[in-house]
Amino acid sequence: MIEKAIASVGPHVKHRRTRPYRPQTNGKVERFNRTLASEWAYSRPYASEPDRAATYQSWLHHYNHHRTHTGIGGKTPISRVAYLRGQYS
Repeated sequence: MIEKAIASVGPHVKHRRTRPYRPQTNGKVERFNRTLASEWAYSRPYASEPDRAATYQSWLHHYNHHRTHTGIGGKTPISRVAYLRGQYS
């Protein structure tokens, strides 16, 4: 079901697989998928898949820029990115 939700967002989102037998990576992906499902995809009823997809970018912005993560010391993911696209000097 997540694949369908990802596909509805648009062509800029790619489905990638993790390396087999790599629990560290798989655990991170599984946790993100669980968060994605509970906080975005199924957090409320949507009238259609396009309606759900229309909210994805704003949810992803919130997740990366405003939602703190206990696994990284209460920081946001974007605070850990050293070089953002367009900010190279």
